[in-house]
Amino acid sequence: MQNIRYPIEGVIYHERARARAWLDNGTWQQRTVGQLLHATARRCGERQAIITEQGSVTFVQLDEQTERLAAALLKLGLKPGDRAIFQMGTTLETVIALLACYKAGIVPVCSLPQHRELEIGQLVRQSGARGYFVQADFGTFDLVAFAQRMMSDHAGLTQLVVARGDSSAGNDMRALIEGMPFARAQTIVAENAPGCEDVLAFQLSGGTTGIPKIIPRFHAEYIAHSLACAKNYQLGEDDRFIWALPLLHNAAQVYVLMPVIAMGVSAVLMPRVDVPLMLTLIERYRVTRAISIGPIAPQLMAYSELAQHDLSSLRLFITMSAAERLEEHLRIPCSNLFGITEGLLLGSPASAAPYIRHKTQGRSGCADDEIRLLAPGTEVQVEAGQMGELCFRGPATIPGFFDAQEANAQAYTSEGFYRTGDMMIERIVDGQSYYSFEGRLRDNINRGGEKIGCEEVEALVSAHHAISEARLVAMPDPIYGEKGCVFVTVRPGYAAPTVHELMLFLVEKGLAKYKCPERVEVVEAFPVTKVGKLDKMMLRRMIADLLNREARQGTEENNDKY
Repeated sequence: MQNIRYPIEGVIYHERARARAWLDNGTWQQRTVGQLLHATARRCGERQAIITEQGSVTFVQLDEQTERLAAALLKLGLKPGDRAIFQMGTTLETVIALLACYKAGIVPVCSLPQHRELEIGQLVRQSGARGYFVQADFGTFDLVAFAQRMMSDHAGLTQLVVARGDSSAGNDMRALIEGMPFARAQTIVAENAPGCEDVLAFQLSGGTTGIPKIIPRFHAEYIAHSLACAKNYQLGEDDRFIWALPLLHNAAQVYVLMPVIAMGVSAVLMPRVDVPLMLTLIERYRVTRAISIGPIAPQLMAYSELAQHDLSSLRLFITMSAAERLEEHLRIPCSNLFGITEGLLLGSPASAAPYIRHKTQGRSGCADDEIRLLAPGTEVQVEAGQMGELCFRGPATIPGFFDAQEANAQAYTSEGFYRTGDMMIERIVDGQSYYSFEGRLRDNINRGGEKIGCEEVEALVSAHHAISEARLVAMPDPIYGEKGCVFVTVRPGYAAPTVHELMLFLVEKGLAKYKCPERVEVVEAFPVTKVGKLDKMMLRRMIADLLNREARQGTEENNDKY
């Protein structure tokens, strides 16, 4: 019998026989996140769980506060299986809100504080969300007022929970916790707790279109997925993480939050990337593990005061790429990673050979994961050493996107392997397969870990009165890895908008600011391939060549000054 207490229409659950086998052989955990936190709190007690500059909690405190909030949310009228939009940053309050929802069976929709009308409107409609969690003091944008506007536009949103600020428009999160006695909370939560195969969270795909696909993740598989990764990295209970990127991301939860809950490791959280502060906190709290999925590694390599910080506690720094150069700079072991929300994590520990850590993204920590590299557009497997599209299936692979029949029909091979659109090469080392990332097939931009769907932005840019057509491509960036450059053709009698003018136009349309193009290039016509199709590869080469010429010019001009 399935351990699903609150089935959600539109969710594709794992095939029954496989789920049973994974539970029986320990590949999945037969516990929920709430049950694991109870057990870890009993074992680790007064050990610090989450550390921030604004306050910290022990495991006992974390378990109690999340229990009380979980019960208070249920008393508000939210029910197990209900979905809740999250627009919160990397704070202690976000941890408590997330874990409270996990305990209550309320499903967080893991959006970002930077999302605006387009993204949030789509997510509310897609997910059928009833709850809304916001952080009042996130930057200068008034998220509380924004949430009120979204609730007035979407009648299904019924409960607003506000953290860290004026809650007159909704329910104050701290007041909800303080108003719920712990003993009563335990009874309420126990009566409503989800099963281990229930949906834990709705994560978001970094897809190529403007409609983000929703990825259901489940208690049993998500916990096991994270623990397999932790084992692959040789993580121990005495380890301590530091994390400065969005906490709602899949990466934050599988690499950091789940190990905290399941293993009793601790984590230092920073609300934003600040390299000098990060190094100070590593030294102060004797951090052992750091992760860069985005701009942190390039900023570290550009930081000139590194020698002022004691980083001797660090055992491993994990990064998306450039591990070799980062290791030379930090003089501690560094390794590349690969992770995808649809269910595969690759990595290698500090003990791995430098070639594996630096020249590949490592391997999966789950023995039941199956990986194939296929010739693009086919189901033909390429040989080791040849480039192919990464496809995988296993205990953590999503069985399907939420309520997305058309996308699901295209996302898998005939044998159920998920097609990533990422190109890799298999490297055989001592009889073991490792995988190196070579590029992407799909049309998106990875700006410091945030995926930008090109079609969404192109459609909005093309609505500008001065532009007849627009094509967005990735351009290289030393800090973020990639940024967006939009090539445009201009209508007769008009001038192309500046980057700032275009940003104001797109934000007014409801686009998140981080998705706005950061360079505008005018062309008379777009390049095409021999068969007459748009040649985006040529556009990427054009902007890369232009940036290289500008860099050389800048160097020559600087040299002329001396």
